[in-house]
Amino acid sequence: MKVEIYSDTVCPWCYIGKRRFESATQMRPDIVFDVQWLPFELNPGMPRAGVEREPYLARKFGDPERVLAMQSQLRELGSSLGIDFHFERARRMPNTRLAHEVLQHARAAGAQDAVAEALFKNYFEDGGDIGDPGRLLAIGGAAGLDAADLERELNSHRHTSAVEALERQAHEWGISGVPTFIFDRTYAVSGAQETNVFLQVFDRLRHLARAS
Repeated sequence: MKVEIYSDTVCPWCYIGKRRFESATQMRPDIVFDVQWLPFELNPGMPRAGVEREPYLARKFGDPERVLAMQSQLRELGSSLGIDFHFERARRMPNTRLAHEVLQHARAAGAQDAVAEALFKNYFEDGGDIGDPGRLLAIGGAAGLDAADLERELNSHRHTSAVEALERQAHEWGISGVPTFIFDRTYAVSGAQETNVFLQVFDRLRHLARAS
């Protein structure tokens, strides 16, 4: 089953959606999943070097108490899924374009899911600046990518056009938020839905495949 996931690496709901989707796949071990992570920049106008996170959140959400309440909800939910959110550790709100270029490189290397996991963990649990090229090289290398190859590709921006094309595709498909999961170009699930929602889609597509 082909699964295309539009997400951004600074989207906490994308991390939660990843966990719920993975839980569903483990309940259907007879299905072979071909998962592809696709780029969706929530902040496409973000400066290349990113910005300080706290002032950014204040501008975006206003009331600090609202931010704290949202983070508390996410921490509680994440804990139930094996995610250890530590929002207080992040000092930068990064530009995620390079992170998406890393993910496109990882796709060709067969390590995209491992790199996606590492990017989410580094930002949300460790507080890393995943817009920093040096940080991205370390993350990619630890997740199984050849660091020298990755550095050459990032310096040449070889995957920039691919990221831009995939983001245009999201716009053409009417995708306005993430995560968005697209199954066999037949069904789409928007948001970090509960595991049973994914199971229903899996079973429906499997039934259609058997009936055809």
